[in-house]
Amino acid sequence: MEQTFIAVKPDGVQRGLCGEIIKRFETRGYKLVAAKFVQSSEEHMKNHYADLKDMPFYAGLCKYMSSGPVFAMVWEGQSIVKLARMMLGETNPADSKPGSIRGDLGSNMRNIIHGSDTLENAKHEIGLWFKPEEMVTYTSCAKAFLYE
Repeated sequence: MEQTFIAVKPDGVQRGLCGEIIKRFETRGYKLVAAKFVQSSEEHMKNHYADLKDMPFYAGLCKYMSSGPVFAMVWEGQSIVKLARMMLGETNPADSKPGSIRGDLGSNMRNIIHGSDTLENAKHEIGLWFKPEEMVTYTSCAKAFLYE
């Protein structure tokens, strides 16, 4: 099974959207294996978004992401990296389809949620945010109904 990193950004936390986002992932049959609220430092966010360091919005993004609590999660399921990205919608909520998290809940380019874009980045991001002992291994009773 694949794992992916999902984070509710400070605007999503402040708007009380963590429960709705968890519900959407659980409804799809994905398994939550780690979660925590984190007040990140700007330095931690620079490490997280290192691949964007040459972009003009990089400094503002890192400052914003360290401006309030983030709800960090690790989700597990088949093809979850690709499918989670579809669930999130486009970076700009205005370009996101109805039914996607950003399309339904996003209001600006801060877009309430981050999701890993590749399996390699998911592994890297999970390692930045969680220690191995913070990850929980269990068998979901729904697994037999979701996967062949």
